Amino acid sequence: MKIDIKVFPRSKRDSIHQEGDLWKVHINAPALDGKANKALLNLLAVHFGIRKSQIEITKGLKSQHKTISIKGI
Repeated sequence: MKIDIKVFPRSKRDSIHQEGDLWKVHINAPALDGKANKALLNLLAVHFGIRKSQIEITKGLKSQHKTISIKGI
């Protein structure tokens, strides 16, 4: 499964919601040294009830707009 995500780092709290085909993910972590990407993977794993190893950022590693590949759903 592939999903398109827009990430909002340094948000007050972590949250995920879907608007059409786009998922908006607010995370508390800053976008420094990969901290936001790690927090994103953790939050998605909890949300979908899967392991972090099943989630991969396939596009947009250093961007707010990302494409995520999820295995096992």
